[in-house]
Amino acid sequence: MNPITEEHHFAAIKKGLLEFAVLRVVGSGELYAADILTRLEKTEFATQGGTLYPLLSKLRREGWVNYEWQETSLGPPRKYYRLTSQGRNHLDTLDRYWKTIDRTLLELAS
Repeated sequence: MNPITEEHHFAAIKKGLLEFAVLRVVGSGELYAADILTRLEKTEFATQGGTLYPLLSKLRREGWVNYEWQETSLGPPRKYYRLTSQGRNHLDTLDRYWKTIDRTLLELAS
C-alpha cells in the first residue's frame, strides 16, 4: 500500500480515536489547548485547532471535560482544560473497551 492510500485508508480510524486520544491527554492534567496540540503533533493524532476546539466543545457538552480561565503573564487569560469525574469514568470505560478490542484482535490471529 503506498503512503497516500494508506493515509486515506486509516483516516476514519484516526478520526474515531481522536476523542479517546484527547481525553487521554487531558486526563494527564490541566492543559491549555496549545499544549494539547503539541502533545498530539508528535503522534498519529496530529491535528489542528480547527479540529481540536470543536472536539473540546463537544467533550464539554458531554460533561467529560471542563475548563477554567487562568491569568498568565504572557497575555490574556487562557482556558485550561481538565477531565471531570464523568470524564475520568468515561476514559476508564474507553480504556477497558480498548483492551477488550486489542485482546479480541489478538485472539482472532491465533
